[in-house]
Amino acid sequence: MLSGPRPAWVTFDCYGTLIQWDEGLRDAVRAILADAGTAIDPGQLIETYDRHEHAIEQAEPHRRFRDIAGTALRLAMGELGVVSGGRDGETLAGAISRMPPFPEVVPALAALKVAGFRLCIISNTDDDIIAGNVAQLGGHIDRVLTAQQAGAYKPSHRIFKHAHQVLGVSRDEVVHVCASPHLDLVATRALGLRDVWIDRGTGRRPVDGYAPAAVLPTLDGLPGLFKDAGWF
Repeated sequence: MLSGPRPAWVTFDCYGTLIQWDEGLRDAVRAILADAGTAIDPGQLIETYDRHEHAIEQAEPHRRFRDIAGTALRLAMGELGVVSGGRDGETLAGAISRMPPFPEVVPALAALKVAGFRLCIISNTDDDIIAGNVAQLGGHIDRVLTAQQAGAYKPSHRIFKHAHQVLGVSRDEVVHVCASPHLDLVATRALGLRDVWIDRGTGRRPVDGYAPAAVLPTLDGLPGLFKDAGWF
């Protein structure tokens, strides 16, 4: 259960937490594979793409996500014996920007705003890509802080520390809400942040059996969780 002082800010991971990442990525990959004329399983390409994407994100020097996504897609397709088209990276970036929120997200964010919380997204992406997603969130997001701004990708502590510096808060004034065990929960555990894991049934599990402060299946449970903590 959550406890402690009421947070000034609630920070959110974007993709998989607010935005339908897995669903949108599958649709984008299916379209790219169809254009390539191959019957490769989209799930196999996504798994290979993820491995390349995360490796490149942690390498130096820092690169924009748009470049990383295109490179990771080309490497993944090449590894599976498929020649990537010249605009596949742009197709993927455009598809990410159009991915919609989960059905319960906008009402849940609205309830938090009415209760006086300030809301911020911390995301491993570029400003121009995430703009299309934020535009679908009902105007409830106060700040958007990206890897492009911080010069670092989660799970690096740098992006969280950058966010807290920009927001002017200490770790005790924030609760972080996320769906990614391997990117976000790894960092919240190390930084001692209060965290809420949105476990949407993807099968991804926290590393080393870590137990976040609270677990919910969807975002619409967040207002009730905050009420139980005495924050409403």
